[in-house]
Amino acid sequence: MAIPIPESRIARFENMGFGMFIHYGIYSQLGCGEWVMDIAQIPKEEYVKLADTFTAKDFDAKAIARTAKAAGMNYITLTTKHHDGFCLYDTKGLCDYDAPHSACGRDLIREFVDACNEEGIMPMFYHATLEWYHEEFETDFPKYLQYLRDSVEILCTQYGKIGGLWFDGNWSKPAGTDWEEDKLYEVIRRHQPDAIIVNNTGLDARGAVGNPEIDSVTFEQGRPSPMDREGMPKYLAAEMCHTMNDHWGFGKCDLNYKSLPDMIETLCACRKVGANYLLNVGPEGDGKIPDMQKTMIEAMGTWIKECGNIIYEGKPSKIEGEYKNFALEANGKAYLFIHGLNVLGSAHVIVAGGGLGYKYFKKVNRKVKSAKWTDNGENLEFVQNGEHLWVNATGFPYGCNFVVRVMEIEFED
Repeated sequence: MAIPIPESRIARFENMGFGMFIHYGIYSQLGCGEWVMDIAQIPKEEYVKLADTFTAKDFDAKAIARTAKAAGMNYITLTTKHHDGFCLYDTKGLCDYDAPHSACGRDLIREFVDACNEEGIMPMFYHATLEWYHEEFETDFPKYLQYLRDSVEILCTQYGKIGGLWFDGNWSKPAGTDWEEDKLYEVIRRHQPDAIIVNNTGLDARGAVGNPEIDSVTFEQGRPSPMDREGMPKYLAAEMCHTMNDHWGFGKCDLNYKSLPDMIETLCACRKVGANYLLNVGPEGDGKIPDMQKTMIEAMGTWIKECGNIIYEGKPSKIEGEYKNFALEANGKAYLFIHGLNVLGSAHVIVAGGGLGYKYFKKVNRKVKSAKWTDNGENLEFVQNGEHLWVNATGFPYGCNFVVRVMEIEFED
């Protein structure tokens, strides 16, 4: 069976490769994560008072967009409304539980979209479907769904062209619940025909395919698996969303950060199977991105500039490597991603080991002309026997270690 050709918006989204997720709301002031209202069982009448102290004085959309661009991120998905029901946008009278009616007094989504447009970043809107604020979610679900559609229509009509909408929460009700998805997605297609539609299937259904209007499957907090698109009625993209520590929203006492090498390897693992990597930041209560998160994101950008520009246009390859090593292909060339190399230098300063030497790849069905590192252009020795290839992977020059090193393979005509 054939693999369907991706629609242009889906192909464009897939080539973006790397994006920033932002979880920000009135919950950020408590520094206990985005689920604090539910987990700490804070009564609604007490929780909503957080809006009175939500100034967002350090929420600088322009600085955030610049950070994303420096990191090599091509889109940002920001929480317009999380499960607590508080909206960062002007709800135009649907309710007064929004940023313009809080101590902030601003439409943060307006600022966000304008900043993204200035930096050439695609703005996307996270919008929760599960909600704890509007009682109709439990008492009159059809009425709540109309409110949801009206909210989405505001987002689709008040901010110009947007990149897409990312829904989250359908997993909260029993299987078979009618979320009236067709009506919801019709609103988006009517106003934003080129928008990407994502509906998160959650931790228990990673990679599941939902409504026919969905454009990308999701892998929450887990390495994505290869997509089998043969016979699909529509080509779907894939995206993995990932926290830096254990919370999406700001956790002031959460020090369990993933390492930078782990995040670099995760980005590579995503692109190995053609999935985007959506890496989350949780701004502090005043809107500032924590220094550690900002630093690590910018370091990701350093890796991409030196080794990984190919992550955008490179497509999964049939070429197979050993260990974590793999290949992408683009523009008639192959790019081999090599893990676990050591730094070259004196035995007095360099720890022994590091997996230097010849790396084996199979299913190389073209004759290799040359091999070189993308970061410094060093030509590399190789041996090829039919579809079997061994390339001599030299170590990092002293002073460098990019965690994953990329090798460009050029083929003979």
